[in-house]
Amino acid sequence: MIIKNGLMIDPHTNEMKKTDIRISDGIIRELGQIEAGSEDEVLDISGLVIAPGLIDTHVHFRDPGFTYKEDLHTGALAAAKGGFTSVICMANTSPTVDSVPVLKDILTRADSEAIHIYQTAAVSHGLKGETLTPMEELKAAGACGFTDDGIPLKDAVLCFQAMKKAADLGLPISLHEEDPAFITNNGINHGKVSEALGIEGSPAVAEEVLVARDCMLALHSGAETVIQHISSGNSVALVRTAKAMGAKIHAEATPHHFTLTEEAVLTHGTLAKMNPPLRTEKDRMAIIEGLADGTIDLIATDHAPHSAEEKARPVTSAPSGIIGLETALSLGITFLVKPGHLTLMQLLEKMTANPAALYRLPGGRIAVNAPADFVIFNPDEEWIPETFASKSSNTPFLGMRLQGRIIHTICKGRICYSAS
Repeated sequence: MIIKNGLMIDPHTNEMKKTDIRISDGIIRELGQIEAGSEDEVLDISGLVIAPGLIDTHVHFRDPGFTYKEDLHTGALAAAKGGFTSVICMANTSPTVDSVPVLKDILTRADSEAIHIYQTAAVSHGLKGETLTPMEELKAAGACGFTDDGIPLKDAVLCFQAMKKAADLGLPISLHEEDPAFITNNGINHGKVSEALGIEGSPAVAEEVLVARDCMLALHSGAETVIQHISSGNSVALVRTAKAMGAKIHAEATPHHFTLTEEAVLTHGTLAKMNPPLRTEKDRMAIIEGLADGTIDLIATDHAPHSAEEKARPVTSAPSGIIGLETALSLGITFLVKPGHLTLMQLLEKMTANPAALYRLPGGRIAVNAPADFVIFNPDEEWIPETFASKSSNTPFLGMRLQGRIIHTICKGRICYSAS
Protein backbone atom coordinates (compact mmCIF):
# COMPACT_ATOMS: atom_id res chain seq x y z
CA MET A 1 0.00 0.00 0.00
CA ILE A 2 1.05 3.57 -0.67
CA ILE A 3 -0.45 6.25 1.57
CA LYS A 4 -0.33 9.52 -0.33
CA ASN A 5 -0.58 13.23 0.45
CA GLY A 6 -0.90 13.07 4.22
CA LEU A 7 0.46 15.62 6.67
CA MET A 8 2.81 13.46 8.74
CA ILE A 9 3.24 14.39 12.40
CA ASP A 10 5.93 12.31 14.12
CA PRO A 11 6.56 13.27 17.76
CA HIS A 12 9.49 10.85 17.92
CA THR A 13 11.49 13.19 15.66
CA ASN A 14 9.37 16.32 16.25
CA GLU A 15 8.81 16.39 12.49
CA MET A 16 5.79 17.66 10.57
CA LYS A 17 5.72 17.48 6.78
CA LYS A 18 3.68 16.34 3.84
CA THR A 19 4.83 12.95 2.64
CA ASP A 20 3.87 9.67 1.02
CA ILE A 21 4.45 6.36 2.79
CA ARG A 22 5.01 2.95 1.21
CA ILE A 23 4.24 -0.05 3.40
CA SER A 24 4.42 -3.81 2.92
CA ASP A 25 4.39 -6.82 5.21
CA GLY A 26 3.43 -4.59 8.12
CA ILE A 27 6.55 -2.41 7.82
CA ILE A 28 7.24 1.12 6.54
CA ARG A 29 9.47 0.72 3.48
CA GLU A 30 9.77 4.23 2.05
CA LEU A 31 8.98 7.86 2.88
CA GLY A 32 8.92 10.82 0.49
CA GLN A 33 7.46 11.54 -2.93
CA ILE A 34 6.46 8.10 -4.18
CA GLU A 35 5.18 7.25 -7.65
CA ALA A 36 2.53 4.57 -7.50
CA GLY A 37 2.67 1.70 -9.95
CA SER A 38 -0.31 -0.01 -11.53
CA GLU A 39 -0.10 -2.84 -9.00
CA ASP A 40 -0.01 -0.57 -5.94
CA GLU A 41 -2.98 -0.08 -3.66
CA VAL A 42 -3.19 3.68 -3.03
CA LEU A 43 -4.84 5.39 -0.08
CA ASP A 44 -5.13 9.12 -0.76
CA ILE A 45 -5.41 11.05 2.51
CA SER A 46 -5.19 14.60 1.16
CA GLY A 47 -6.16 17.11 3.85
CA LEU A 48 -5.67 14.63 6.68
CA VAL A 49 -3.06 14.15 9.40
CA ILE A 50 -1.18 10.86 9.67
CA ALA A 51 0.59 10.09 12.93
CA PRO A 52 1.97 7.00 14.64
CA GLY A 53 -0.79 4.72 15.89
CA LEU A 54 -1.90 5.78 19.35
CA ILE A 55 -0.66 3.81 22.37
CA ASP A 56 -2.74 3.50 25.54
CA THR A 57 -0.82 2.47 28.65
CA HIS A 58 -3.93 1.77 30.73
CA VAL A 59 -6.97 -0.22 29.58
CA HIS A 60 -9.31 -2.82 31.05
CA PHE A 61 -10.52 -5.39 28.53
CA ARG A 62 -12.15 -7.44 31.35
CA ASP A 63 -10.83 -10.67 29.86
CA PRO A 64 -10.83 -13.18 31.51
CA GLY A 65 -13.60 -13.05 34.05
CA PHE A 66 -15.85 -10.11 33.17
CA THR A 67 -16.42 -10.53 29.45
CA TYR A 68 -20.03 -9.38 29.64
CA LYS A 69 -18.48 -5.88 29.91
CA GLU A 70 -15.70 -6.25 27.31
CA ASP A 71 -13.41 -8.88 25.86
CA LEU A 72 -10.18 -8.90 23.91
CA HIS A 73 -11.96 -8.70 20.56
CA THR A 74 -14.44 -5.92 21.36
CA GLY A 75 -11.71 -4.05 23.21
CA ALA A 76 -9.52 -4.26 20.12
CA LEU A 77 -12.38 -2.98 17.96
CA ALA A 78 -12.93 -0.03 20.32
CA ALA A 79 -9.21 0.71 20.32
CA ALA A 80 -9.01 0.68 16.52
CA LYS A 81 -12.04 2.99 16.25
CA GLY A 82 -10.25 5.38 18.61
CA GLY A 83 -7.01 5.35 16.59
CA PHE A 84 -5.12 3.10 19.01
CA THR A 85 -2.87 0.44 17.53
CA SER A 86 -1.29 -0.65 20.83
CA VAL A 87 -2.86 -1.03 24.26
CA ILE A 88 -1.57 -2.21 27.62
CA CYS A 89 -4.09 -4.20 29.65
CA MET A 90 -4.28 -4.12 33.42
CA ALA A 91 -3.93 -7.23 35.55
CA ASN A 92 -7.13 -7.03 37.64
CA THR A 93 -8.95 -9.76 35.75
CA SER A 94 -10.44 -12.96 37.16
CA PRO A 95 -8.27 -14.89 37.58
CA THR A 96 -5.72 -12.17 38.28
CA VAL A 97 -2.71 -12.02 35.98
CA ASP A 98 -0.36 -13.18 38.71
CA SER A 99 0.81 -16.45 37.14
CA VAL A 100 2.46 -17.48 33.90
CA PRO A 101 -0.45 -19.66 32.64
CA VAL A 102 -2.99 -16.82 32.93
CA LEU A 103 -0.60 -14.39 31.25
CA LYS A 104 0.21 -16.76 28.40
CA ASP A 105 -3.47 -17.50 27.78
CA ILE A 106 -4.25 -13.80 27.33
CA LEU A 107 -1.25 -13.12 25.11
CA THR A 108 -1.97 -16.16 22.94
CA ARG A 109 -5.57 -15.10 22.34
CA ALA A 110 -4.58 -11.45 21.89
CA ASP A 111 -2.17 -12.35 19.11
CA SER A 112 -5.04 -12.94 16.67
CA GLU A 113 -6.50 -9.44 17.09
CA ALA A 114 -5.98 -6.64 14.58
CA ILE A 115 -4.11 -4.40 17.03
CA HIS A 116 -1.18 -4.99 19.39
CA ILE A 117 -2.40 -6.02 22.86
CA TYR A 118 0.20 -6.03 25.62
CA GLN A 119 -0.40 -7.33 29.11
CA THR A 120 0.84 -6.25 32.53
CA ALA A 121 1.23 -8.66 35.41
CA ALA A 122 0.16 -8.08 38.98
CA VAL A 123 2.63 -6.87 41.58
CA SER A 124 1.10 -8.96 44.36
CA HIS A 125 -0.61 -12.34 44.40
CA GLY A 126 -4.35 -11.91 44.08
CA LEU A 127 -3.90 -8.13 44.29
CA LYS A 128 -3.83 -8.60 48.06
CA GLY A 129 -0.69 -6.53 48.63
CA GLU A 130 0.91 -9.24 50.76
CA THR A 131 3.41 -11.22 48.65
CA LEU A 132 5.11 -10.41 45.38
CA THR A 133 4.34 -12.34 42.21
CA PRO A 134 7.16 -14.21 40.40
CA MET A 135 8.07 -11.04 38.53
CA GLU A 136 11.09 -12.50 36.73
CA GLU A 137 9.06 -15.44 35.38
CA LEU A 138 6.24 -13.14 34.33
CA LYS A 139 8.63 -10.90 32.42
CA ALA A 140 10.08 -13.95 30.66
CA ALA A 141 6.54 -14.99 29.71
CA GLY A 142 5.81 -11.62 28.10
CA ALA A 143 4.60 -9.21 30.78
CA CYS A 144 5.37 -5.62 29.74
CA GLY A 145 5.14 -4.13 33.24
CA PHE A 146 3.67 -4.60 36.69
CA THR A 147 0.64 -3.12 38.43
CA ASP A 148 -2.05 -3.87 40.98
CA ASP A 149 -4.20 -1.18 39.33
CA GLY A 150 -7.54 -0.77 41.00
CA ILE A 151 -6.02 -1.43 44.42
CA PRO A 152 -3.24 0.58 46.10
CA LEU A 153 -0.14 -1.04 47.54
CA LYS A 154 -0.62 -0.06 51.19
CA ASP A 155 2.57 -1.77 52.41
CA ALA A 156 5.39 0.69 51.69
CA VAL A 157 8.09 -1.94 52.18
CA LEU A 158 6.43 -4.34 49.75
CA CYS A 159 6.00 -1.49 47.25
CA PHE A 160 9.70 -0.59 47.57
CA GLN A 161 10.71 -4.23 47.08
CA ALA A 162 8.52 -4.42 43.97
CA MET A 163 10.04 -1.21 42.62
CA LYS A 164 13.58 -2.50 43.08
CA LYS A 165 12.68 -5.78 41.39
CA ALA A 166 11.01 -3.96 38.50
CA ALA A 167 14.11 -1.77 38.15
CA ASP A 168 16.33 -4.86 38.02
CA LEU A 169 14.08 -6.34 35.32
CA GLY A 170 13.97 -3.10 33.33
CA LEU A 171 10.17 -2.85 33.33
CA PRO A 172 7.85 -0.07 34.58
CA ILE A 173 5.74 -0.39 37.70
CA SER A 174 2.42 1.48 37.73
CA LEU A 175 0.60 2.50 40.88
CA HIS A 176 -3.00 3.20 41.81
CA GLU A 177 -2.73 5.95 44.40
CA GLU A 178 -5.77 6.02 46.72
CA ASP A 179 -5.33 5.33 50.43
CA PRO A 180 -8.60 3.66 51.49
CA ALA A 181 -8.15 4.87 55.06
CA PHE A 182 -9.27 8.33 53.90
CA ILE A 183 -12.18 7.19 51.72
CA THR A 184 -15.77 6.68 52.86
CA ASN A 185 -17.46 6.59 49.44
CA ASN A 186 -15.19 6.12 46.45
CA GLY A 187 -15.68 7.56 42.98
CA ILE A 188 -16.94 11.01 44.04
CA ASN A 189 -14.68 13.85 45.19
CA HIS A 190 -15.08 14.93 48.81
CA GLY A 191 -16.31 18.48 48.34
CA LYS A 192 -19.35 20.54 47.46
CA VAL A 193 -20.85 17.93 45.15
CA SER A 194 -20.50 15.08 47.65
CA GLU A 195 -22.05 17.36 50.27
CA ALA A 196 -24.96 18.11 47.92
CA LEU A 197 -25.43 14.35 47.47
CA GLY A 198 -25.22 13.75 51.20
CA ILE A 199 -22.18 11.45 51.01
CA GLU A 200 -18.65 11.74 52.31
CA GLY A 201 -16.74 11.06 49.10
CA SER A 202 -13.04 10.59 48.41
CA PRO A 203 -10.71 13.49 49.33
CA ALA A 204 -7.66 14.47 47.30
CA VAL A 205 -5.41 13.75 50.28
CA ALA A 206 -6.13 10.03 49.78
CA GLU A 207 -4.21 10.26 46.51
CA GLU A 208 -1.63 12.79 47.60
CA VAL A 209 -0.23 10.86 50.56
CA LEU A 210 0.55 7.83 48.42
CA VAL A 211 1.92 9.92 45.56
CA ALA A 212 4.28 11.64 48.02
CA ARG A 213 5.41 8.29 49.43
CA ASP A 214 5.90 6.67 46.05
CA CYS A 215 7.76 9.61 44.55
CA MET A 216 10.38 9.07 47.25
CA LEU A 217 10.36 5.30 46.81
CA ALA A 218 10.84 5.82 43.09
CA LEU A 219 13.77 8.15 43.75
CA HIS A 220 15.50 5.64 46.01
CA SER A 221 14.67 2.51 43.98
CA GLY A 222 15.56 3.81 40.53
CA ALA A 223 12.41 2.23 39.11
CA GLU A 224 10.51 3.60 36.14
CA THR A 225 7.42 4.41 38.18
CA VAL A 226 4.06 5.50 36.78
CA ILE A 227 1.52 7.43 38.83
CA GLN A 228 -1.70 6.25 37.27
CA HIS A 229 -4.68 8.48 36.38
CA ILE A 230 -3.47 11.52 38.35
CA SER A 231 -6.34 13.68 39.61
CA SER A 232 -5.04 16.20 42.13
CA GLY A 233 -3.15 19.40 41.49
CA ASN A 234 -1.02 18.72 44.56
CA SER A 235 -0.12 15.32 43.13
CA VAL A 236 1.05 17.01 39.95
CA ALA A 237 3.28 19.31 42.02
CA LEU A 238 4.72 16.31 43.87
CA VAL A 239 5.57 14.56 40.61
CA ARG A 240 7.16 17.74 39.28
CA THR A 241 9.36 17.97 42.37
CA ALA A 242 10.34 14.30 42.25
CA LYS A 243 11.32 14.61 38.59
CA ALA A 244 13.52 17.59 39.47
CA MET A 245 15.17 15.47 42.16
CA GLY A 246 16.04 12.80 39.60
CA ALA A 247 13.31 10.21 40.16
CA LYS A 248 12.32 8.16 37.10
CA ILE A 249 8.73 9.13 37.72
CA HIS A 250 5.96 9.34 35.13
CA ALA A 251 2.31 10.32 35.35
CA GLU A 252 -0.79 9.47 33.36
CA ALA A 253 -3.60 11.95 32.81
CA THR A 254 -6.93 10.65 31.57
CA PRO A 255 -9.10 12.62 29.16
CA HIS A 256 -11.89 12.73 31.75
CA HIS A 257 -9.61 14.33 34.34
CA PHE A 258 -8.48 17.11 31.99
CA THR A 259 -11.99 17.79 30.63
CA LEU A 260 -14.45 17.39 33.51
CA THR A 261 -14.84 18.41 37.14
CA GLU A 262 -16.85 17.06 40.07
CA GLU A 263 -19.90 19.00 38.83
CA ALA A 264 -20.26 16.42 36.05
CA VAL A 265 -21.64 14.00 38.66
CA LEU A 266 -24.67 16.25 39.11
CA THR A 267 -25.34 16.11 35.36
CA HIS A 268 -24.28 12.58 34.44
CA GLY A 269 -24.65 10.68 37.71
CA THR A 270 -22.77 7.40 37.86
CA LEU A 271 -21.46 7.92 34.32
CA ALA A 272 -19.15 10.50 35.90
CA LYS A 273 -18.11 8.25 38.78
CA MET A 274 -14.54 6.97 38.61
CA ASN A 275 -11.50 6.19 40.77
CA PRO A 276 -9.83 8.52 41.43
CA PRO A 277 -12.77 10.91 41.13
CA LEU A 278 -13.22 14.04 39.09
CA ARG A 279 -12.07 16.92 41.26
CA THR A 280 -12.19 20.73 41.13
CA GLU A 281 -11.54 23.18 38.33
CA LYS A 282 -8.29 24.11 40.09
CA ASP A 283 -7.20 20.48 39.93
CA ARG A 284 -8.25 20.19 36.28
CA MET A 285 -6.20 23.23 35.33
CA ALA A 286 -3.20 21.96 37.30
CA ILE A 287 -3.37 18.73 35.29
CA ILE A 288 -3.44 20.73 32.06
CA GLU A 289 -0.45 22.77 33.29
CA GLY A 290 1.35 19.50 34.09
CA LEU A 291 0.65 18.23 30.59
CA ALA A 292 1.91 21.47 29.07
CA ASP A 293 5.20 21.57 30.97
CA GLY A 294 5.94 17.85 30.63
CA THR A 295 5.38 16.88 34.26
CA ILE A 296 2.63 14.58 33.01
CA ASP A 297 4.12 12.68 30.08
CA LEU A 298 1.37 10.14 29.32
CA ILE A 299 -2.26 10.41 28.32
CA ALA A 300 -4.05 7.14 29.07
CA THR A 301 -7.75 6.37 28.97
CA ASP A 302 -8.24 3.98 31.92
CA HIS A 303 -10.86 2.44 29.60
CA ALA A 304 -13.18 0.80 32.14
CA PRO A 305 -16.32 -0.78 30.66
CA HIS A 306 -19.34 -1.57 32.85
CA SER A 307 -22.81 -2.78 31.97
CA ALA A 308 -25.81 -0.45 31.86
CA GLU A 309 -27.36 -2.42 34.73
CA GLU A 310 -24.31 -1.86 36.93
CA LYS A 311 -24.19 1.87 36.22
CA ALA A 312 -27.95 2.13 36.92
CA ARG A 313 -27.33 1.37 40.60
CA PRO A 314 -27.38 4.17 43.21
CA VAL A 315 -24.31 6.40 43.17
CA THR A 316 -22.81 4.82 46.29
CA SER A 317 -23.05 1.25 44.95
CA ALA A 318 -22.49 1.64 41.20
CA PRO A 319 -19.00 0.69 39.99
CA SER A 320 -16.48 3.39 39.13
CA GLY A 321 -15.06 3.92 35.65
CA ILE A 322 -15.91 4.95 32.10
CA ILE A 323 -14.99 3.81 28.62
CA GLY A 324 -12.45 6.04 26.90
CA LEU A 325 -10.75 4.59 23.84
CA GLU A 326 -13.14 5.93 21.21
CA THR A 327 -13.15 9.56 22.38
CA ALA A 328 -9.63 10.10 23.76
CA LEU A 329 -7.94 11.75 20.77
CA SER A 330 -10.92 14.01 20.10
CA LEU A 331 -11.09 15.10 23.74
CA GLY A 332 -7.41 15.97 23.60
CA ILE A 333 -7.89 18.00 20.46
CA THR A 334 -11.07 19.69 21.72
CA PHE A 335 -9.95 20.53 25.25
CA LEU A 336 -6.15 20.81 24.96
CA VAL A 337 -5.16 21.70 21.39
CA LYS A 338 -7.99 23.96 20.25
CA PRO A 339 -7.83 26.18 23.40
CA GLY A 340 -4.04 26.46 22.97
CA HIS A 341 -2.87 24.52 26.02
CA LEU A 342 -0.89 22.00 23.94
CA THR A 343 0.20 21.80 20.34
CA LEU A 344 -1.00 18.83 18.31
CA MET A 345 2.60 17.59 18.35
CA GLN A 346 2.65 17.70 22.17
CA LEU A 347 -0.68 15.90 22.43
CA LEU A 348 0.45 13.14 20.09
CA GLU A 349 3.79 12.82 21.89
CA LYS A 350 1.93 11.86 25.09
CA MET A 351 -0.17 9.33 23.17
CA THR A 352 2.54 7.78 20.96
CA ALA A 353 6.27 8.42 21.41
CA ASN A 354 6.31 8.70 25.22
CA PRO A 355 4.40 5.49 25.98
CA ALA A 356 6.43 3.63 23.35
CA ALA A 357 9.68 4.78 24.95
CA LEU A 358 8.57 3.93 28.49
CA TYR A 359 7.40 0.43 27.61
CA ARG A 360 10.08 -0.16 24.97
CA LEU A 361 7.51 -0.83 22.27
CA PRO A 362 8.42 -0.88 18.58
CA GLY A 363 5.69 1.64 17.62
CA GLY A 364 5.33 5.33 18.35
CA ARG A 365 7.28 6.59 15.34
CA ILE A 366 7.12 6.94 11.57
CA ALA A 367 10.39 5.81 10.03
CA VAL A 368 11.69 3.35 7.46
CA ASN A 369 11.67 -0.16 8.99
CA ALA A 370 9.30 0.91 11.76
CA PRO A 371 5.91 -0.81 12.17
CA ALA A 372 3.21 0.35 9.76
CA ASP A 373 0.90 1.49 12.57
CA PHE A 374 -0.92 4.80 11.96
CA VAL A 375 -3.84 6.93 12.97
CA ILE A 376 -5.24 9.11 10.18
CA PHE A 377 -7.60 11.91 11.23
CA ASN A 378 -9.02 15.33 10.51
CA PRO A 379 -8.25 17.55 13.51
CA ASP A 380 -10.86 20.11 12.45
CA GLU A 381 -13.83 17.89 11.66
CA GLU A 382 -16.64 17.84 14.20
CA TRP A 383 -18.47 14.69 15.19
CA ILE A 384 -20.72 13.41 17.96
CA PRO A 385 -20.10 10.04 19.69
CA GLU A 386 -23.41 8.20 19.47
CA THR A 387 -22.54 4.50 19.14
CA PHE A 388 -19.53 2.51 20.29
CA ALA A 389 -17.54 -0.50 19.18
CA SER A 390 -17.06 -1.35 22.85
CA LYS A 391 -19.56 -3.72 24.46
CA SER A 392 -20.28 -0.95 26.96
CA SER A 393 -21.36 2.66 26.60
CA ASN A 394 -20.72 4.05 30.09
CA THR A 395 -19.41 7.52 29.29
CA PRO A 396 -20.46 11.10 30.03
CA PHE A 397 -19.23 12.08 26.57
CA LEU A 398 -22.12 10.42 24.73
CA GLY A 399 -23.73 13.06 22.53
CA MET A 400 -21.02 15.69 23.11
CA ARG A 401 -19.87 17.65 20.06
CA LEU A 402 -16.13 17.03 19.62
CA GLN A 403 -13.43 18.05 17.19
CA GLY A 404 -10.98 15.66 15.59
CA ARG A 405 -12.53 12.77 13.67
CA ILE A 406 -10.61 9.57 13.04
CA ILE A 407 -10.85 8.49 9.40
CA HIS A 408 -8.62 5.40 9.30
CA THR A 409 -6.59 3.30 11.70
CA ILE A 410 -3.87 1.12 10.19
CA CYS A 411 -2.12 -1.57 12.23
CA LYS A 412 0.36 -4.19 11.07
CA GLY A 413 0.08 -2.62 7.62
CA ARG A 414 -3.66 -3.26 7.34
CA ILE A 415 -6.65 -0.96 7.67
CA CYS A 416 -8.41 -2.07 10.86
CA TYR A 417 -10.88 0.82 11.07
CA SER A 418 -12.37 3.23 8.56
CA ALA A 419 -15.04 5.84 9.27
CA SER A 420 -18.25 5.29 7.39
